[in-house]
Amino acid sequence: MDSIKIIVSIASQIYSLVENVKANKEQCRRVCKRVKALEHLVKSIQQRKKGQTSADVERCLKELYITLQSAKGVMEKYSGASFMMRVLKCGNHEDEFNSLTNRLDDALKILSVFLQVEQGNVLLKGFEQSTREKEDELDRKQDDRELKILLLQYMEEQQKLAHKLQEDIIKALKVLEKPYDVGIQDIKQQDLKYELDGLTKKPFMTTPTSEVYKGDYRSFPVAIKRYTDPATTNISEVKKRFNKDVETMKVFQSPNILRMFGICVEDETGPKPQFLIIMEYCEKGSLREVLDSGCILSWNQKARMCRDAALAIYRLHQSEEKCKVHGCINSSKFLVADGYTVKLGGFEFTQTETSLRKPTRCGVNRSFTYSSPELLEHINNYSKECEVYSLGIVLWEVATGRKPFDGLTRKEVHQKVFGDKYQERLDDCPKELELLINACRAYDPFQRPSAGVLVDKLKTWVTQLEKV
Repeated sequence: MDSIKIIVSIASQIYSLVENVKANKEQCRRVCKRVKALEHLVKSIQQRKKGQTSADVERCLKELYITLQSAKGVMEKYSGASFMMRVLKCGNHEDEFNSLTNRLDDALKILSVFLQVEQGNVLLKGFEQSTREKEDELDRKQDDRELKILLLQYMEEQQKLAHKLQEDIIKALKVLEKPYDVGIQDIKQQDLKYELDGLTKKPFMTTPTSEVYKGDYRSFPVAIKRYTDPATTNISEVKKRFNKDVETMKVFQSPNILRMFGICVEDETGPKPQFLIIMEYCEKGSLREVLDSGCILSWNQKARMCRDAALAIYRLHQSEEKCKVHGCINSSKFLVADGYTVKLGGFEFTQTETSLRKPTRCGVNRSFTYSSPELLEHINNYSKECEVYSLGIVLWEVATGRKPFDGLTRKEVHQKVFGDKYQERLDDCPKELELLINACRAYDPFQRPSAGVLVDKLKTWVTQLEKV
């Protein structure tokens, strides 16, 4: 099979490249070990008689090749002469390896079932969840220690460079100093610092059930969400709403999903209990606010923002045994942190595909300008494919800066999207991005790429742009 030959070929290229990696060596080597385990399974398929492989396996092999192209790009990034500049541009490289491992694991599950490989097989040990987490944590810590040394050496060598470059290095060092993700913490109120306005603490956002403050936790800026107790709501209802939001956010821990550092409950049995969620603070606001601000974004920045958004959706779709869908994807649900890193928030509607198809969950808060053709026609027809369509609209916004179907009514959008199979134009957009955005907005849901394939292709494109 041709697909097997090209997989073996690109795997061989990855093994050669890893020998010259200069940064994140342990994580790159770990990826190579997992690629070798998959190569063994792929070669086993090659020994089968022609016609014995299923359509799912053939599709898996094609997607594996795209994933390996992305892995090859990562090896090239950290082995080239300009690897240090790429480290600085990348900022947070942790999810780069997490998403690669997740995509390799996706392929392993399909291939191992097809070949009836037992989970105890020594080749597959590196893919077991508990083993993976321990190995990846050790690799990341060792790589971060070495990377700190390299960054400090590089800063000393470049002291005569412009002040902007020095700021980038300090930011990269600050990222490496962040606390490792050890789960949701119980945080004491005295460990939190609120941003003060004069002598009073003022929230920067208020909702009917909460107030959100800017604060500080362990030298990191955070958003502190405090659940309020309106006169019409008793304490038990506040606590119930607080617990529901905590459980929802715990499921989705990823660098491209709004991070929850911990929770704080003070005086729970007293007359005035305090329920706080401590979250990541995104200083630039929502993605829509950034696009409306008039700031000029380079195609390199836009490419990374598109990649970040796709990574968030991929993390959501491949979570747990039953994949989750967000339920309300639009550019206001994505937040933008320092360095224009995009993160997904707003999980009020997050459920499984099945539950969102129930008539009682009609999605009335879902914006029609982001709705796929099938969803415009049948509002309870929600699926991962609908969400990929919505993501395609968000990527179109990043590429153009404009609002989708601006000024049109729901009826007019329905006619254009469902009736006329219309897609809004992309002017002066790089061909690579144009093809991906149009694929996401395909009229036929089966023609849209999965979030995983979208991540692989966007990461490859980002790597190519960073070489220039």
